[in-house]
Amino acid sequence: MTNEQDRIRLEDVAKKFKMHLRGGAVLPVVENVTFRVPAGKCVVLGGPSGIGKSSILKMIYGNYRTGQGRILVRDDHGWSDVATASPRRVLELRSTTIGYVSQFLRTIPRVSALDIVATAAQGIGDSEKAAKDTARRLLTKLNVPERLWDLAPATFSGGEQQRINIASGFAALRPIMLLDEPTASLDQTNCEVVIDLIEESKQRGAAILGIFHDEDVRARVADEVIDVTRFQPKVPAHA
Repeated sequence: MTNEQDRIRLEDVAKKFKMHLRGGAVLPVVENVTFRVPAGKCVVLGGPSGIGKSSILKMIYGNYRTGQGRILVRDDHGWSDVATASPRRVLELRSTTIGYVSQFLRTIPRVSALDIVATAAQGIGDSEKAAKDTARRLLTKLNVPERLWDLAPATFSGGEQQRINIASGFAALRPIMLLDEPTASLDQTNCEVVIDLIEESKQRGAAILGIFHDEDVRARVADEVIDVTRFQPKVPAHA
């Protein structure tokens, strides 16, 4: 049963990968994943690398299909199960409801950093002028030099590309935000900016689910930490 304050709810979710290059061996990743993320809260997935934290985010975003269970997300029309939703419905949820910030920027040839961020803002209905204003504000806040705004970010440093990625994610103001190591590659100054952006998003009611290996960042943004080791499969993989 869902709480009216919830935006995300996972119920008995499991994921396995089939290793086609290893004779079809099955690799269980997580099982019995059950938790919820309320509006206005930041829930953090904890635990060591390689135990399935990013896989959980990707299942919620619809990049990975689940092996079992339900992944419920709530938008203005009610609840949808991403695990069984049509590709069209998943794309609709991405355009209106679910934002995703990964560690990696998918660079677009010849598109400027300013236009990448402004396009994200326009996706939620901002006018072209308002979207550009939002993009300038976020790029300034994230300390991206103005001389880079009109350049395509393919040749930027890793930290600069990550800041463009973060600006794009937060420009869209989605009611659900999935954050996969958003502070990776960032210095302390820009980590502080990301913490501020997360707090602003919580204040406007966004439900945030994130992964943060930086212990200080995690401690400052998390309303709850879920230890993903408790969702580790108990049965070893079999061919």
